[in-house]
Formats: sequence, C-alpha cells, structure tokens
Amino acid sequence: MILVAALAIALADPVPAPVASNGVSLAEAGRAIAGGRLDQAKEMLGVAVAAGARGEPVDRLLADLALARGDHDQALNLYRALLVAHPQEVLLLERAGIAALRVGRVAEATALLDRATQAPGAGWRSWNARGVAADRHGRWDEADAAYEKAAALDPLRAEVPNNQGWSLMLRGQWADALVLFERAAAIDPKVPHLFNNIELARAAVAADLPRRVQGESEEQFAERLNDAGVVAAASGQLKRAEAAFAQAIELKSRWYGRAAENLAAIGAAK
Repeated sequence: MILVAALAIALADPVPAPVASNGVSLAEAGRAIAGGRLDQAKEMLGVAVAAGARGEPVDRLLADLALARGDHDQALNLYRALLVAHPQEVLLLERAGIAALRVGRVAEATALLDRATQAPGAGWRSWNARGVAADRHGRWDEADAAYEKAAALDPLRAEVPNNQGWSLMLRGQWADALVLFERAAAIDPKVPHLFNNIELARAAVAADLPRRVQGESEEQFAERLNDAGVVAAASGQLKRAEAAFAQAIELKSRWYGRAAENLAAIGAAK
C-alpha cells in the first residue's frame, strides 16, 4: 500500500504556550496532540478558545490538530497563514509540506520541503517527506539522497527504510525493497502498512516479476505487470499472477481497474 501514513507526522512536543484565561494550558493541548489523544486535545482547545484564547499559539495547535486528524486541507491552509509571519521556520515548512503531500499538491510540497531541508536544523521528518515528494515525481536519485540523509539523522526511525523500500518497489527493485522493509521491521514492526509491504515484496521476489526499466512510466510499468499477470494466470501460475496484479494495482495508474478485475478473477478461480 502506498505509504501516506508512513510520512510519520509524529508531532514533537510543542513549544510551551501561554495558559488561557480559564486555566487551560495550551501546552497541555499540544502534548495531547503529540500523544495522539486527539479528542482530548480538541476539547481542550475548544475550552481555551471559548475562554478567549486567540492568536498564533492557538493557530499552531489548530494546524497540528488538523494534520494529526487527517484534515490535511485545513492544516495546509493554517500552516500557509503561519508561514507568512515565519517564512523560514523549519517546523512549519515541514508540516506544511507533509500536508501538501497528503492532498496531492506535490509541486507545492516539494517547494516547501526544499525550503525546510535547506535550512539549518532540518530533521529526519523533513528529509523523509522530501524523499516521498521525489518519489511522486519519479526522481529516484533525489529520493535516495533524501532517505539517506533522513536515516543518517535518525537511524532508529523505521519509517525511513519503510518509505525507501516503497520507493524501490515503485522501481520494481523487489529484492532490495524487501531488505529495507525487513530492516524497518527490525527497528519497529508496528509501522503502519509495513507487514503488507513485506508480504508484497516477498510475493514479487518469489514470483520473479518484471523490473521497471529506465525511462518507463508508471502506466507503462503497470501495464507490463498486468500483462505478466495475465500470462501467468493463463498458464496456471496463480501465485505469480496474484503478485503481478497486486503490484500493478499499487502503482495507482490508469491500469488500476483492469488489474483489479484480473485479481478478482484469480480469487474466483481458486
């Protein structure tokens, strides 16, 4: 599965914020967001705003909450507004870039993440997200460099080899991808979608699926994978067919529908 979740928002503890007039600490709301207690954070912010809390500290938390809850359009709009006053702040650039990626604004995400990674103090999340942006463009050298930088900054983040493994899957480098997925699992087996990624890579390696050739578009590669699945199914190689159709689907190309129908047909034939 394409790893949107593996961008790893994992919000860091916020900068301590003022206490609202009713005694609700905005810093506590920030810690609730960072800890994944999103309903509590929303309630805290609602109480604080109702009590008169306003301004940038609240806007930052609202942006972080929107990002954590998956409301990426709202998060992006809030981060854009904050960046007007703080155009070089790495954390805002990073989170705005992640939000932009998640709503499919890849060019904007790339520009934001370029600014983040060029600034002093850029962390692994900025570089990790920059690798994902490069993958969306099919710029593999850029992706490799970004993931390597992210891994160097924090070698214990399983999200990085997981995303880099997916990058190799997009190129049809199944065996190399499997190595990275297994490395990620050794660090943290609970990374979202990691188990499915390992299974996909193992199936692709076992089935000896075609590799992506230089200059081949996603559509062309997905078509070849689909065709390989059709041939395998016709010759009774159902496991190979399943692996080929699954990989074609994962490329999210215009061949998605055809490959999905073929995969469903394989299941019905069992």
